[in-house]
Amino acid sequence: MITVKPISHADITVGPSAWVQTHAAKIVPGGRVLDYACGSGRHSLWLAQQGFEVVAIDRDQTSLDQITSQQASIHTENIDLESASWSLDYLGTFDAVVVTNYLYRPFLKKLPTLLNSQGVLIYETFALGNEAFGKPSNPDFLLKPNELLGFSENMQILAFEDRFINEPKPACIQRICAVPLQSNHD
Repeated sequence: MITVKPISHADITVGPSAWVQTHAAKIVPGGRVLDYACGSGRHSLWLAQQGFEVVAIDRDQTSLDQITSQQASIHTENIDLESASWSLDYLGTFDAVVVTNYLYRPFLKKLPTLLNSQGVLIYETFALGNEAFGKPSNPDFLLKPNELLGFSENMQILAFEDRFINEPKPACIQRICAVPLQSNHD
């Protein structure tokens, strides 16, 4: 009999997304950032190194433990982000919410409520067409054309892309950087 150990997010190492790195400049210096569905913590760790106060949430406790072992200043929370009792109000609001490689449509419209009036939403995940390049390939986990524009209807769009990328691996992605309408971001 062969025993297979499930792969934890902590077993995966990829550098921070170029999209996140580019748009992090729009976050208030030293601001409070939520890394939503943080996985291995590649963005949490990078953002903390940039001087941000980071809260990392995910359902994988092994990954969260790995993150805090690398950067003790990062606050982690083990949360099932697809639970019917989704409420993150106790965490307060943030200067930025970062989401990458994660999609759960029932709560998409709730993400902007986590931002303060000067907050920045930085979101990047897979889109239809990605099935030609591997996982995810299930349409339930792939954004439809321009779908991120729909859930951010009460936000000012600073940047948006729906395209094919080669790096870090070939993929179809969709990404957005947006702020609340009342924000005075440039």
